Amino acid sequence: MSTFEASNLTEKMTDTPKFAVIGGGSWATAIAKMLCVNLPEIAWYMRNTYAIEHIKINRHNPNYLSSVEFDTNKLKLTNDINEAVAYADYVIFAIPSAFLKGELENLTVSLKDKVIFSAIKGIVPETSLIVGEHFHKIYDIPYNNIGVITGPCHAEEVALERLSYLTIACGDDEKAKVMSKNLNSHYIKSKTSDDIIGTEYAAMLKNIYSIAAGIAHGLGYGDNFQALLMSNAIREMKKYIKKVHKMKRNINDSAYLGDLLVTGYSIFSRNRMFGNMIGKGYTVKSAQMEMSMVAEGYYATKSAHKLNEEYKAKTPIIDAVYDILYEGKEPKKVFKKLTEKLD
Repeated sequence: MSTFEASNLTEKMTDTPKFAVIGGGSWATAIAKMLCVNLPEIAWYMRNTYAIEHIKINRHNPNYLSSVEFDTNKLKLTNDINEAVAYADYVIFAIPSAFLKGELENLTVSLKDKVIFSAIKGIVPETSLIVGEHFHKIYDIPYNNIGVITGPCHAEEVALERLSYLTIACGDDEKAKVMSKNLNSHYIKSKTSDDIIGTEYAAMLKNIYSIAAGIAHGLGYGDNFQALLMSNAIREMKKYIKKVHKMKRNINDSAYLGDLLVTGYSIFSRNRMFGNMIGKGYTVKSAQMEMSMVAEGYYATKSAHKLNEEYKAKTPIIDAVYDILYEGKEPKKVFKKLTEKLD
């Protein structure tokens, strides 16, 4: 059943692009909040009809970032992905990568004339591709129409309107600037980049390293080891991304190092939380069941490990997380061996 409703706003000027957010989770909610600061209306797709009706009546998402209050006159809410995509010029996907293929299978509206931005921090499991590559290879979207929204930025701090920073990467700098302009506010600052592939791989890899940080914490390792782990992680990330997509980039930029640090250290990090539970003795299944949100790093670990069979980068941290999550090896023993490989 469609819940898409006609807007009572006057039609916007034709040269003003329309935006749609695809997803109903915390990051999708945060992006919707950012866009509503600058735009008279946005389309917002989520599968959960109850959540849509709740937002209409109570002005907030009942499941994620419930402190964020929306002006519902600005929201064209729908549980039909085709209506949201048809409405928009710029479509922002903010759903877990594990569910992306299933959602896209419901599409009958063409994506060919759309600008696609990914706010997804992971790899599409069925194709082992980062989201931008998936849209390019599977849907034949040119890279000039594909972009990435990366941090360092947690949805929870967006809700609190704490000063946060974004990196907007796109093959077409003008489209990156359009996205940047419409996300910026007094608490959001963004910059643009042309490293679509590198920033998206970094956003995926940092979730794996965040799980590693969580495991270490759960096992009782302290701040000194955490610092060593993160310094090794950024060097490992650099080697991995260089193998995948060689270009001139500064790995110390906020899109790479900054995003890694906030995900590895923050109390809001779901991947760190997941890793912490694993370190404390939870099984993978029990940790997943207890968490209300998807830890993207779990899926990313398998994909990154598999891809590295081709790239052959030296990745002891990714290997350690893979052995724990997918080979069932004991975290304490795996991390004891890992400590001997780090410097």
